[in-house]
Amino acid sequence: MIPHTYRRDGVIITVLALIVGTVMAILLKHPGYTDAYYYFNAGQRLAQGKGLTDAALWTYIGAPTSLPAPSHLYWMPMASLVAAVGLFIGDATFDAAQLLFVPLYAGIVLIGFTLGALIGKTRRTAWIAGLLTMFSGFYMAYWTTTSTFAPYGFAGALSLLAMGLGRRSGGESGSWRWFALSGAMAAFAHLTRADGVLLLIVLIIVAVWPRFKQIGIDSSPASPSPNSERGLGGEVKRTLRCAAVGIIAYLLVMTPWFVRNLNTVGAILPPGGFQTAWMRSYDEIANYPPGSSLADFIAWGPENILNSRWEALKVNVGRFVGEQGQILLTPFMLLALWKRRRDPLLSGLWLYALGLHLAMTFVFAFPGYRGGLFHSASALIPFWAALGIVGLDDVLAWIAPRRRWRLPQARLFFGAALLVWAILFSINIFLRTVNSFNSAGGNFVQIASHLPADSVVMINDPSAFYYFTGLSGVVVPNAPPDVIPELAKRYGVTDIVLDNNVTLPMRPLYEGTISPPFLEPLYHDDFIRIYRVK
Repeated sequence: MIPHTYRRDGVIITVLALIVGTVMAILLKHPGYTDAYYYFNAGQRLAQGKGLTDAALWTYIGAPTSLPAPSHLYWMPMASLVAAVGLFIGDATFDAAQLLFVPLYAGIVLIGFTLGALIGKTRRTAWIAGLLTMFSGFYMAYWTTTSTFAPYGFAGALSLLAMGLGRRSGGESGSWRWFALSGAMAAFAHLTRADGVLLLIVLIIVAVWPRFKQIGIDSSPASPSPNSERGLGGEVKRTLRCAAVGIIAYLLVMTPWFVRNLNTVGAILPPGGFQTAWMRSYDEIANYPPGSSLADFIAWGPENILNSRWEALKVNVGRFVGEQGQILLTPFMLLALWKRRRDPLLSGLWLYALGLHLAMTFVFAFPGYRGGLFHSASALIPFWAALGIVGLDDVLAWIAPRRRWRLPQARLFFGAALLVWAILFSINIFLRTVNSFNSAGGNFVQIASHLPADSVVMINDPSAFYYFTGLSGVVVPNAPPDVIPELAKRYGVTDIVLDNNVTLPMRPLYEGTISPPFLEPLYHDDFIRIYRVK
């Protein structure tokens, strides 16, 4: 995959990425946010011999009947499995859980380096692409935490690269191997995030449709010669074989998870995930009873639906520019992609990027702009890094003769300036984010001091609360307080903790304007209110 003349450089940048990733992991003391706490908790319970189970329920979608419950009935398991391996090897700490996330980060950097070499065709573009992937702005603080960024970024980017290499091989006898690798990596990506199935769809399109168009299937020649028909038939077989081996590789990797789900919930994938398309606010992720319905979504009205999609579009455009393009890279990477839109190597990239942004804006609008796009775009970061530096070279090639610049010196100067910007931008964001992540926990410990040691707590972030205190719990529902007795009976909830981020139906309880007979006030201050369930 890496051109032979670049392999020594590839080893060097991989070692450098391992060093940088290790430093980032050391500086990060806690998972940092709900998703990462959830994945760590499940990985820890697996390493402790408790299986893939949850003791903290963050959503009621696919709601189990009791706690502890089977885990990953909404999110996928790979991040927890990666964390569990580190916990098996080391001790039961977050540091151990990070162990395999560091080499995954290094693998993403190596993919960026490889793309810089394949697209830019120089050592300079390879190195800058690798370093731009290494210093990736908003993503830096997330690569080594126990979340989906590093596993999905690695598997997704490698799947896109492999299908591009298979497409570029033009139907040669060995091209099916690239599609087999792409299908396997698409499965690992799907095991990391539900939207990873989009990679399999893109793989099939890349393997079948472009080549059918190229060989004239859709033009239906009136009277092809026997020789041309034999050639056509051979090409069709090679094309279908590429798609088939990709699908088979995907299914081989996914089948154990399908079997687990069949045994657990009676379906190969837990139901309910698509219901998030009908959300009218992100709080509906915590609906009880769970789910959002098409009927309620339609009743919401065209104006609200259009306004929600417009809001998602505005946020996601900003996310694209700031998170994926690190602001300055954005125009260069888009220019480079447009100029190379017919390059077979990039065929999967633009299909995936387009499909992902459309889905996360117009279908899954609320989960999309609240973080879904940020997570799934991690697979695009190596491509954007390579296209960013190549696009800058394209611009300089146009400007240099008009400004009487020496092109090699201009490329060296502006490439270095772009890299310095990325490094400073990334370090600044990394330090601010890590400081925020590392300062978490004090509030949860203080809340726990007001509760019995065997409490089961309803709280806004039960995953973080379990991580810091070991107390099980469920999320505050997006429902009126009168559902509390049912949830208490179902999950053994003993205490309710409310803060200012409470869901709208629960706000009267937080503000103390109602006093349900099934709750006993236990503690309150300016920030939280705690009730005991009678």
